[in-house]
Amino acid sequence: MDDIYEAITRLRRRGEKAVLATIVNTRGSAPRKESAKMLVTNDGKIKGTIGGGAIEHHAYQEALKMIDGNESKLAHYELTNADASKEGMTCGGIVDVFLEPIKPLPSLIIFGGGHISFFLARIGKMVDFQVTIIDDRPEFANAERFPEADETIAEDLAAVVKKLEINSSSYIVIVTRGHQNDTQVLQWAAKTNAGYIGMIGSKRKIKTSFTYLKTKGITQKQLDRVHSPIGLAIGAETPEEIAVAIMAEIIQIRRQVNEGKADA
Repeated sequence: MDDIYEAITRLRRRGEKAVLATIVNTRGSAPRKESAKMLVTNDGKIKGTIGGGAIEHHAYQEALKMIDGNESKLAHYELTNADASKEGMTCGGIVDVFLEPIKPLPSLIIFGGGHISFFLARIGKMVDFQVTIIDDRPEFANAERFPEADETIAEDLAAVVKKLEINSSSYIVIVTRGHQNDTQVLQWAAKTNAGYIGMIGSKRKIKTSFTYLKTKGITQKQLDRVHSPIGLAIGAETPEEIAVAIMAEIIQIRRQVNEGKADA
């Protein structure tokens, strides 16, 4: 059982989807008892079993249909006498299986350890993001400054981005200490499949960055994915308010994706 939960953790961190099938009730003969589990991954692989045979086959097919959805389902299966005989049992039974989609773990990757990031990390944890802080200055990227963060990385930005695993559940916020660093990170981020990319800056700064990045091969389509100026337009001025605006925009995007309303 522990292996299935460990597999779920790994899948979520890698940004992969799955469906967990659990027997919650049985009546009569059944191949497995309550709490038996089977994990069906996005590529069709199975871990664990709810007994094999007809019931597992039907649950597997249903799980594949549910992987891209968000709704759980209680499935009711009846094992006929003929089915039971094939599985070595004397008579049939009824099995209820709870099918639950497993969603990727959303990660908030913040480039820059300044004042905005200080508050953004706190809010990010409050709304269930895995938070990573990245800055090339150790005094701005450390566990003491960001106790809420799951990870702090103090390293050259160009070196860090080569190590990061980005997927559609990654939310990238670019708020470094300078225009040059922001543009450098955006050049990398624009080519990823991150679910959200946001960069702080004035309209003038953004225009300058975008013009430069086009000379480096970044397409207009890639730049159109970037939320910049970053955050919802709520008139934010202080670092705390800007952090709220950024997180509000990220939550909006996350909800759109979960409800299947995103453009991507």
